[in-house]
Amino acid sequence: MEGVPGPRGRVPPAGRTLLAGRYELTAALGSGGTSEVHRAWDTDLRRPVAVKVFRPSADVDAVRRFDLEVRTLARLSHPAVVSLYDAGHHRGRPFMVLQLVEGSTLRARVDRGALPVDEVRRLGAVLAGALAHVHARGVVHRDVKPANILLDRRGAPHLADFGLARSADATRFTRVGHVPGTAAYLAPEQVRGGDVGPAADVYALGLVLLECLTGRREYPGATVDAALARLHRPPAVPADLPSDLVRLLSLMTSLTARRRPSARHCAAALPAGARPAADQWDSTAFERWD
Repeated sequence: MEGVPGPRGRVPPAGRTLLAGRYELTAALGSGGTSEVHRAWDTDLRRPVAVKVFRPSADVDAVRRFDLEVRTLARLSHPAVVSLYDAGHHRGRPFMVLQLVEGSTLRARVDRGALPVDEVRRLGAVLAGALAHVHARGVVHRDVKPANILLDRRGAPHLADFGLARSADATRFTRVGHVPGTAAYLAPEQVRGGDVGPAADVYALGLVLLECLTGRREYPGATVDAALARLHRPPAVPADLPSDLVRLLSLMTSLTARRRPSARHCAAALPAGARPAADQWDSTAFERWD
C-alpha cells in the first residue's frame, strides 16, 4: 500500500523517488533558486524527514554554499535550530536530510495579523537563544526572516535555512556587488557592504519581532528602496508597548552595530517580567555585550 514504510532499498510506489536507496520522497514542500525541499520517509529509521536536494543547473558559488550549509548545520545542536540528520550525493546531486518540522512558518502566521505581546516575547526569547547558540559557534545566519522561522504544531519556533550562513573565519565567495540576505531584514552594515557579524542577526530578529507586533513590514517596497530606507530612519517602535520592550527593540535595531545587545542578552531580557540590571540598559553597556 502506498505510503507504508518498507525495508531499505525497496522499489518505491509509482510516482515516488527513493533517494540514495533510503529516503522516499513523498511530497514537495518548496523550492528556491538552487534547491528543492521535499517531505520524505527514512526507510531505515522509519521516520518522516525533510530532504533538501541541490539543483544540477546551479552555479559554482551555489554548490559551495550548499556544502557550507551542510558543514555549518553539522556544528549546531539546539532545540530551536533545525537539525541535520544526513548528507550525501544521489546521481551527482548533493542532498541533505533535515528535521521535519510539522506546521507552518512565522511568515504565514504574521500574514494573518499581529501577534499578542506575550507570544512575541516567548517566540523572541527562544529565537534569541537559538542565535546565541549559533553565534557561540562562530556562525552568522545572515538571513533571519519570518519565512526562515518554522513553527511546529505547538507553536514552538525553529530557525531554518542556513544557506547564507557564514563562519566568522570563512573565506568570502559572494559575487562582487551582491549583498546576501533579504532586503527587508538587512542590517545597515549589510546594506553598506561592510563586515557582517552576530549584530546583523540581532538587528534582523528585532525587525522580525517588530513585524510580529505590528503585523506589517517596517521597510516594505522594492528591493533597493527597502534596503536603503533603514539608512535614513530607524524603525518606528510603537510607544504603547511595555517600556522595557520598546527599549530593547530600539537597541536591537540600532543603526550602529556595537550598540546592539548580544543574542544571549536578548534571550534573557525578552521574557515577560525579565528585568536586566540597570546598567545594561545604558547604551554604553550594550557596546560591551558582544
